[in-house]
Amino acid sequence: MFLERFLGCKKICIQCHDNPDADALASGFALYYYFRRNGRDVELLYGGRNKITKPNLLLMVKELQIPIRYVTELPYCDLLITADCQYGAGNVTHFDAPAVAMVDHHQCGIMQNENSYIRSNLVSCSTVVWDLFRQVGIDANEDLKLSTALYYGLYSDSNQFEELFHPLDKDARDSLKKDEALLFQLMNTNLSLNELGIASRALNGQVYNEEYHFSVIETELCDPNILGIISDFVIQVEEVDTCVAFNRNPGGFKLSVRSCVPEVKANELAAALCEGIGNGGGHLRKAGGFIAAETFEKKYPDRKMINVMEERIKEYQDSYEIIYAEKYDMDTSDMKRYVKKPILVGYAKATDFLKEGTPILVRTLEGDVDLIVKEGLYLMIGIEGEVYPIDQKKFERSYREAEGVPEMDADYAPTIRDNIYGNIYQLVDCMKPCVATGKTVIYAKPLTKNVKVFTAWDKEKYYRGLVGDYIVVREDDAHDIYVVRGDIFLKTYEQV
Repeated sequence: MFLERFLGCKKICIQCHDNPDADALASGFALYYYFRRNGRDVELLYGGRNKITKPNLLLMVKELQIPIRYVTELPYCDLLITADCQYGAGNVTHFDAPAVAMVDHHQCGIMQNENSYIRSNLVSCSTVVWDLFRQVGIDANEDLKLSTALYYGLYSDSNQFEELFHPLDKDARDSLKKDEALLFQLMNTNLSLNELGIASRALNGQVYNEEYHFSVIETELCDPNILGIISDFVIQVEEVDTCVAFNRNPGGFKLSVRSCVPEVKANELAAALCEGIGNGGGHLRKAGGFIAAETFEKKYPDRKMINVMEERIKEYQDSYEIIYAEKYDMDTSDMKRYVKKPILVGYAKATDFLKEGTPILVRTLEGDVDLIVKEGLYLMIGIEGEVYPIDQKKFERSYREAEGVPEMDADYAPTIRDNIYGNIYQLVDCMKPCVATGKTVIYAKPLTKNVKVFTAWDKEKYYRGLVGDYIVVREDDAHDIYVVRGDIFLKTYEQV
């Protein structure tokens, strides 16, 4: 366990990055809490040119009793742990230390070793520490101040939960308890009169594309929450289907992305805008991203960011064919016939552990799926943890029960959340083994153009297929059309 390896140190200093934000304060506080809980002498500190001045952060420190202090020299210690930053990076004051460890979620900017725990696929360092606590058997909810801090850290670094894309971030959000009254105060001490002026000037300068129905808005340097406020406002305009607000900060460009049409998922648009030059993700309707200045300028040395954003939005929209499975007649003349290989996979009958009529959220690494539990609803769990619904009649035609342990190698084990009572079920704990009968035939072919498929079982959200993935239609149901990732298809299907 990563945290336990440092319990041999007697004196530990935890350092947040300069000008610490809510996520740095929360994750640093959590690390302080862990070592203090284990009887170690520990200090929480930060350096830099400026002390904390933002009203919401001062309120956070005061009300949650976060024992952080500003220093110009590092106190004596056996170990220095940087929280929400990396030792030697430009955003954290350098202090000579006898030994260094790092806990962070940003892109790795230095060589890592066994004392580095960097999860750059997570949106906040608060999530990283929350998960580290789980690994050592500590429930962060045992202290309301701690859990509130972590919740607010995640809330702030994910642009008010708009940029959550990894299921662990979502799990942290759903499980952490918080002081609701204090959280309300923290959420409403962010906007200053100066920032109101920034928003006003940005809205006056927005660019609208009439053909593709999108807006791009460039703002002055401001808190990420202001970007969210601006994009939330613009997406309410009747003619605007998607919009992107962005600004440049010392490290690069921060993006806030919105969509109000089902044909464009904001998280996918954000990822497309940042592809090759940054990282983006979030929700179906709200998302965000970050593009490193150095990477952008290397790829586009003579281009303006606003023009690149316009160009990338057009390219994204032009790159997909949209299929509404319920009405679409698939031409199978150039498709080959396949059956599933006899691979042991998992299935779960929803009514075995959930009440009929219960609204549920199925959470997988590929995203969230909303379903209503009904008699005959089965959930299939694939070899990489992918989950898809199937009705009982199709299940009985396509699979038979088997013995053994299903083959699955997943980065994240899928879960189900009861949306009425909030109960969470690990789907792998509920699944049973089964194997394909080899009797159900499908037509399939590799995609030569990206597609978005609105399946017959989910007409509100599409499933994305990229070039090299397979478009599939069942022989016994012409409107059961879906996509299978290319590598998974080759592992699980064989040609008839």
